[in-house]
Parts: sequence; structure tokens; C-alpha cells
Amino acid sequence: MREAVTVQVGGFANYVGSHFWNFQDELLGLADDPDADPVFKNDALDMDVLYRSGETHQHTMLDFTRVYPHTALVWCRLVLECWLRVHGGIICRVPWFFEFIRSGSVTRSVSKPHGRNLFLQSLVEEGQNPSTSNGASNSQKSVEDKDLIDCLENSVNFWTDYSKVQYHPQSLYELHGSWTDFDKFDNYGSAQEVVSDWSQIEEMNERLRFFVEECDHIQGIQFIVDDSGGFSSVAAQFLENIADDYTNTPVLLYCVRDPMTLGSSRRNQRESIMRALHDAVSFSKLSSFCNLMVPIGPPSLSRSYMSSYLYIQDEKPFHASAVCAAAIHSITVPFRLQRTGPSSDLAHSSGNLDIGELLHILSDQGRQNMVTALDVAMPAPSLTGGQRTSISQVKDSVCSVYEARETKPKFSHLSASLCPLPVPLPFPSIFRGNIGRHGEILSDHAEESQPKGSLDIESIPMAARLRSSSAVLPFIERRSGSLQKHGVARGAIGSLVLRDWGFGREEVEDMAEHLAKLLGPFHPEMDLTSDSD
Repeated sequence: MREAVTVQVGGFANYVGSHFWNFQDELLGLADDPDADPVFKNDALDMDVLYRSGETHQHTMLDFTRVYPHTALVWCRLVLECWLRVHGGIICRVPWFFEFIRSGSVTRSVSKPHGRNLFLQSLVEEGQNPSTSNGASNSQKSVEDKDLIDCLENSVNFWTDYSKVQYHPQSLYELHGSWTDFDKFDNYGSAQEVVSDWSQIEEMNERLRFFVEECDHIQGIQFIVDDSGGFSSVAAQFLENIADDYTNTPVLLYCVRDPMTLGSSRRNQRESIMRALHDAVSFSKLSSFCNLMVPIGPPSLSRSYMSSYLYIQDEKPFHASAVCAAAIHSITVPFRLQRTGPSSDLAHSSGNLDIGELLHILSDQGRQNMVTALDVAMPAPSLTGGQRTSISQVKDSVCSVYEARETKPKFSHLSASLCPLPVPLPFPSIFRGNIGRHGEILSDHAEESQPKGSLDIESIPMAARLRSSSAVLPFIERRSGSLQKHGVARGAIGSLVLRDWGFGREEVEDMAEHLAKLLGPFHPEMDLTSDSD
């Protein structure tokens, strides 16, 4: 067994994580469903890579084996009240409260409960009446699926509102703090109170240690962080401890952001400088403690390509996070492919590799702490005129494309699986009318304007590519330049901001030097500008 442990830190990271685990939950259900598409029933994907087994007492005195994700989730108490499915299938209410200091005293404020939405109510109903989820007629359900979709499209306020996965209690950790306004938790320095509280950092370490020690042979840690604000500081401290405690364990870092935080024309000069410094400091710190960083989100998800097929409302985190999660799911498929014989390898999957092997392929000439470009096709275009493609056809098509290139990558690796991305019910209606039930691109439905979701589409073929290439150069240059201009240069007005965030002159210079080193491999004279795919 080569398990992978997943860590999610921050609000949008957990939005992404909820979708990611919903995909995995759907795959588990389809594999056991006798009426499901046979493509979900092959043994190519080893789901135990991401899951653990546990015993629980539910409804009877008998023990049932239940699987839980190998994952640790970190978020802030200021997420108001949420509902989570935890150990034993119980719906657990987590009340919102925050603490703030006033006149030397601590006051606790409690909100009105944030009740279950229709989707969460339906999960409770399923648990009480299992027949409603096993072929029961619609008349036996108190809520129609269409009503659930409408509810999710219009009333998702938190990442817990659409999570259908049962988490182990050790997975969940809430940060404690003295914030009175979550909007102020928006820069690297705003988390000083958390990262200086060693008890909280140690508690997070213990949650991770619980899952790592349960692994027979851990292949790596995949870490999803919302790096748009204070959570990037929390994640950097967490990653530093991981680097110290698990020296030989590869760490693959996905950085995600709510599209609504990417830019604002309303910022004044000081706010713009703080945002530029946050991006630079966050990038420097996070990249220092991982083996590979993958920025996910616009523009890295190639919106220009997907705009013909997807309708994403940026103001809804429920939408954008679904695409990010689909990309992460696609990237992680090779880590879960079964190591089988040649004949079955060609039939159901090809090109299995673990996290360490992926890093080795992308670490051209032994470079470390890299940033890699991500390309995603959702859906992937058909290679056979709308019919399902075989593994050998995928391999032949990709190889022919590379052969036709004038500039070929130094190293490349292709992984493929017949299993498409399942579209679970709690998935946003983001597909345009020209997408068919199995993700095929329809030429005669281009004029349909009503977005499609899980009621119309069962699965989507996906293609994802990681590239170690000069495509990431502008991303690094922008952050390196910001730190030099606003933090290092003599008289830089951002130096006071960095000082308020707890950084001395020497540490700022060290961060700038680290960013300069990340730029080094892309200089033409070093001959490292070719892709590794």
C-alpha cells in the first residue's frame, strides 16, 4: 500500500476539498452500484490510497467497517455555524463563536444557528431511510433532486453546505483567535496570533501524525492551501514542521484562491502594496517547505479554452472550487493506479506513478522547491468522434502530438485511466448546453443557454498536464520584483508593513534571495527552459 495523506488549510481550500472528496465518495458508491456504468467498476483505481478503514457502531450493536479520508482540515471559527458528517454518520453541529480582547477581558459572542439546507437535510433522511438512496421512487423522497440542485446553486454559504463525506473526528481542526472581522484575516501578517501560539500548531501536527502513523507506506503528502490571506502563514508554519518531522516524505502543494480575491480596482496605494507583499512573502515561505508547488485557478486553468464549455460564476466559490477540485482529482489519478500486469495495464489504465516519481520527472537536473504550470481540459476533447477512447488510442494520440512539435520536452510521462470524473449531485451547474451526458462535446446544442449540472451530466472526461517550464516565469518574476521594490530597496515604503508582520531586515533579504534562486534555473544561459511534462 502506498497511501497519500491530504491536508486542507483555509476557507477556499476546504471548498475545493469538499468537491474533491465528493468525487471520491461518488467513485466508491458507483463501484458498488450494480446499475452503474461498468467504466466505474474496473479495479484500475486503488481508493485505499486516499482512505482509511475504521470501525463504528451505527443503529445496531454490530460493528461495520467504514472508510474515512486520510485528511486533516484546518479552518477558522469565523465560518459561522456548519454541519459536518463525522464519525458514525452523525451530523455534528459546530457553533460559531469568536473571542476578542476588550479592556483586558475576553468576551464570547454566539451567533444564531445556521440551519441545515435542503441538501444536508436529505443526507439525514438517507441515513434514516437507506431505501431512499437505493432505487426508491421519487415519490418516496421528501425532496426532489431538482430542488436540491436549486438549493445548492442559490444558498451555499460555507464549504460544509455541500459536503457528503464522512470525516474522521481527527480530521477537523478549528483555529482559535481574537478576530472580530474575518475580512481582516486577509494578509500574511494577520495570522501572527495563530502561528505564535505553539499549542495550536502542535495540535495541527498531532492531527496529521494520527493519519501518517496509520499508513503502511506513505508515498507523500498533498497539501491544499488557500493562500489569499492569513491562512498562508498558518500553512507555512505547518509545512515547516512537516519538513522537519517527515524529512523523506514528498510534499505536493496546491495553492488555490477564490477568484473574487484575485484583484480589485478599489485598492488604495497602501492596500495594493500590502497585497503585492502578501503574494511575495506567501510564495517565498510556502515554496521553501514543499517539493513542488502547483498554483491552481485563473489564469492557470486556461479559462480561455474552457469558456466554450463551462459557465462559471466567480462570485460563487461553490462554482470555481469545483473546477479546481476536478483538476486536483485528475492530477492525483496516477498516484492511485494499480500496478498490474501488461495486459490489464493497457485495458484499464497506464502509467502509474507515485508522488515521489512525479517530482523526480519534473525536477529537471535535480532542482527542488519548484513551481509547475498546470493545464486542464474539462471536458477533454474526443479522439474518436464521440465514442469512448481506449488507453492505446490515448497514448498514440498524445505521442503523435509530441512528435509533431519542433521543440520536445526533455522528459515526459503519460498516465491514463478509462475512469472519467463522476459528477455527483452536489456539483454546480457549470456546463454549457453543448456538453452531453457523458461529457461529449455536442455540435448541435451550441445555442442552448441553460447551464447543465448533475441532473443532465453523469461524467466528464478530463485531461491534465503538469509542466516544469518557463511558463511559470512571469508568476515568479512578479513576486520577486514586488519584494525587491516594496520590501528590500532602500526607503521602500513596504518595509514598515513587513516589520509589522514580524519580519526583520535580514529575514526579508533571505526571502528575496530565495525567490532569486527560483528564477535562476529559467535563465537562458542555464539551458533549463525546455519542458518536463
